[in-house]
Amino acid sequence: MMPSEVYAELRPELFSSASRSQSLDRAMDLGLAEDHFSRPVVPVQDSFVALDIEQLKMAIEECKRLILELPEHSERQKDTVVKLIHLRLKLQELKDPEEDEPNLRVLLEHRFSKEKSKSVKQTCDKCSTIIWGLIQTWYTCAGCYYRCHSKCLNLINKPCVRSKVSHQSEYELSICPEIGLDRQDYRCAECRTPVSLRGVPSEARQCDYTGQYYCSTCHWNDTAVIPARVIHNWEFEPRKVCRSSMRYLALMIPRPVLKLREVNPLLFNFVEELVEIRKLRQDILLMKPYFITCKEAMEARLLLQLHDRQHFVENNDMYSLQDLIDISSGRLSCSLTEIHTTFAKHIKLDCDRCQAKGFVCELCKEGDILFPFDSHTSVCHDCSAVFHRDCFYDNSTTCPKCARMTERKHDDPPYPKDT
Repeated sequence: MMPSEVYAELRPELFSSASRSQSLDRAMDLGLAEDHFSRPVVPVQDSFVALDIEQLKMAIEECKRLILELPEHSERQKDTVVKLIHLRLKLQELKDPEEDEPNLRVLLEHRFSKEKSKSVKQTCDKCSTIIWGLIQTWYTCAGCYYRCHSKCLNLINKPCVRSKVSHQSEYELSICPEIGLDRQDYRCAECRTPVSLRGVPSEARQCDYTGQYYCSTCHWNDTAVIPARVIHNWEFEPRKVCRSSMRYLALMIPRPVLKLREVNPLLFNFVEELVEIRKLRQDILLMKPYFITCKEAMEARLLLQLHDRQHFVENNDMYSLQDLIDISSGRLSCSLTEIHTTFAKHIKLDCDRCQAKGFVCELCKEGDILFPFDSHTSVCHDCSAVFHRDCFYDNSTTCPKCARMTERKHDDPPYPKDT
């Protein structure tokens, strides 16, 4: 069926004259041609554009009427729905014609890049409407993944969240620190739109991370794990947060900024998994000196097995929120135990150089070669000598190595002072 015939079927009374038929044929070429997604050649004159828009609106209304009148679930009704979609896309295309947009834009520390995808349906973070990738130009911030229409770029008033992460890498550690709507002057904490709990003029939605209230444009009921609830209650249930908090938490989740021994040291008394992970991390730090002085370990890049948790080879008391989530789920315990086994195997079995750096218990002078990360050993805090745990704690004398070092220090004559 030709496009003009389809439109004649929709509105036969509009085809009373040849001139009107030609005009409406052009409207159908815009919306119901075989290549529905090709860009029409829009006339330069505004009156021509307005005429095409009006004709498309007429065709859309007629399609809507026919959809209601045709038998439900019939093939003809389905075809009419498809035609209605195509007409609406063409109408939107004429209302918002594509312009030559730059590929990169920098606004409020956002680094926006023009998106190439035409098939992904996203939502604009500025106007909260759908981004139709087929006919609309849109941008994404490379730092915080803020998405918006090209026409909304100049209306953005929210700075990039990544800049906040760079300058203020710390969490709010109070659980939902609410101050009340009255302290906010009954306005959104971000855009200052009037809000109320009754939803008039706009619904007030609370962010569980900041404790403040936001409008529906700034708070989409996204959910995230709240760091304060994890640290104080070991609770991982996602809570509703505003858009800016969601982006901030997403960027902060891999950063090791939580020092549990200072924030909540009692947590180790109630969470056995934390104690296990702390012991594994302490052992890995004791293994590190072996690897950085071992040629084979450096060539095998053993320490790179922890490349996604680099802080594990730097300290044993800093945690990221992702670490705590993985500890709760059991994933971290399994992966870290496997890495620990690989490291210990290299030092104790595979590498002769690392084995040569082991210790013999000087108190009993029996047993195998000892290493500081063995579970049955104790390490002298002063000289780092390694002993059997039973020998070191049961022996009433001081560490033999420390005694030798003290004796040698007394026997050596002092260096003469320069005159």
